Amino acid sequence: MTPLQQYVVIACLLVGAMGLALTLLLLARAVGKTRQEPGKDVPFAGGTLSPEPVWVRYHVRYYGVALLFLAFDMEMAFMYPWAVVYRELGLPALLDMGVFLSVLFLGILYGWSEGALRRQ
Repeated sequence: MTPLQQYVVIACLLVGAMGLALTLLLLARAVGKTRQEPGKDVPFAGGTLSPEPVWVRYHVRYYGVALLFLAFDMEMAFMYPWAVVYRELGLPALLDMGVFLSVLFLGILYGWSEGALRRQ
C-alpha cells in the first residue's frame, strides 16, 4: 500500500466517523424533542441541591496529582507501541525505554518528595 493510499484510507475513516456522529446527532434531535423544565438547569449532587456554588476552585495540591496521572498515562501510551516493535529493534529499544521510564520515575520521586502522593 502506497503512502497516498494510506492517506486516502485515513481520510475515508475520518469522513465516515464524522458522518456517523452527525447522523446520530440529527437522529437524536429528531426523535427526542427536549422540553424546558425549571429543574433541568439547576446543578445537584445526589438528588439534592448543592449548597456550594457550582464553580468552585480546586486547591493547588490537586494539580500535582493530575500531573502524576498524566505521567502514568503517557507512560502507557508510549509502552504499547514500544512493545510492538521491541522484538524487531532489540537492545536499543530496551535502552530507550529504560531512559524513558527512568525520567518518569524521577518525576514520581519528585512528586513523592513534594507530598503529592500523601492522602489529603
